[in-house]
Amino acid sequence: MTDIKETLLPWSSADQKSGQLVWDIVHKDLEQILLAAYRAADPSLQQMPRDVLAEETQKFACISRGDFNDTYFGIQEKITHRLAEKVDYVSYLSQVYSRYAGGLLQTLVSKKPRFRGNMSELVGSLTRSVLSDVAVVMYHYFAHLNGIADQARAAAQAEREIRSKEDQDVIQTVSLALKALAEGDLTHRVQGLPERVAALQQNFNATAEQLEQAMRQISNNTKDVMANAEGIKQSADDLSRRTEQQAATLEETSAALTQITQRVRKTTDETQQAHDVVNAARVDAEHAGAVVQTTIEAINKIDESSKEITSIVGIINDLAFQTNILALNASVEAARAGDSGRGFAVVANEVRILAQRSGEAAKEIATLIGTSGKQVKAGVSLVLEAGSSLQRIVSQVTQINVLVSNIAAAAQGQAASIGELNIAMGDMELTTQKNAAVAEESAAASHNLSTMANELTRLVAQFTIGHGGGQGIGRSGMALLEGGKTRQAIGF
Repeated sequence: MTDIKETLLPWSSADQKSGQLVWDIVHKDLEQILLAAYRAADPSLQQMPRDVLAEETQKFACISRGDFNDTYFGIQEKITHRLAEKVDYVSYLSQVYSRYAGGLLQTLVSKKPRFRGNMSELVGSLTRSVLSDVAVVMYHYFAHLNGIADQARAAAQAEREIRSKEDQDVIQTVSLALKALAEGDLTHRVQGLPERVAALQQNFNATAEQLEQAMRQISNNTKDVMANAEGIKQSADDLSRRTEQQAATLEETSAALTQITQRVRKTTDETQQAHDVVNAARVDAEHAGAVVQTTIEAINKIDESSKEITSIVGIINDLAFQTNILALNASVEAARAGDSGRGFAVVANEVRILAQRSGEAAKEIATLIGTSGKQVKAGVSLVLEAGSSLQRIVSQVTQINVLVSNIAAAAQGQAASIGELNIAMGDMELTTQKNAAVAEESAAASHNLSTMANELTRLVAQFTIGHGGGQGIGRSGMALLEGGKTRQAIGF
């Protein structure tokens, strides 16, 4: 930008005289004019500060005469910078300087009649002074703004350079951290990043911490998995072996149970046969009981007949006794008769002999009948005992028949139960065979699990993790970098 000092030309002597006249007319009212103008920028202002008034008075003395020297430029630059801190140049021109220029012109017009001189020349001189001063003000305004812009650009450039260096350091630090992470070092942490990317440091460290904790947990769990997998493998092998043994045992048990079933069926058949035999024996025993009863009745009849025979024998004895008496009487009578009675005596003797024989025979018969009666009584007693025994036998055979029937029913129930047990054993054998197959599959799966656990251990061993336990931040993911806004000043 061209220096304003080289642009403003010095006034001629005539112009300086007109300007001096303007100064003479206006300068006494300059304080009131300045106060009204400054209040546009600061309404709370009650009076002009003495130093500011002195500067403004000296400045007006220079511009009213066209004396644009270094003192003027220094004063105006100071005044402009001071006002630029309060108002922008548009507000300064439209509100502050317009009141300043208007006040000067109004004072000049109102007080001109007291002084000699051409009004047109005086107004033109004042206007030239004001416009020259405005040009200087704008020059200093723009210079001030350009200075601010240069400072802002320099600050922005410095900030960009600092941020670029910080970004390079951040990239290098994060790259090293990511490289360590890629190489499996989960203990690496990011330190010393700028505050504006503190979230990046915090999130990376939190992620690394969570990864380390997760990998440590995985490592610990892997050890447990390996131990459990080994235990499961051994248990599965034992289960498979025991299941095979159980299947073989069940097969033998099933075969033995089949034999037992056949034997129970045979026992059931034989029990049924025994039931039939016992039932037949019961029928025979009942028939024998009836025969014994009939025999008892027949013996009782024989006993009654013997009693009747005894009675008849008694009658025969009486007859023999009477006959013997009659024979004796006949012998007595024959003896009395003498020879005529001998034949009758012989007959009587024979009759007596027959009577004696009849008596003896009757005695023998009575004896035999008595013996027979005793034997009949003994026979009746024996037959009664036999009948009682047969009744007991019938009762016992009946009980045996009931027991055998119960045994037969129980044997049939046992046969049915054993048949069902045989079926259940067959199902159990089939299930055991399936379990054996599943156990073999489980054993194979446990071997695969052990292999995978070893592989997982190998993979986890590639990571470097600490031995201590820590609590993670609990937030996953990387935060976006916070971008600061670069302030850029507007250049003129």
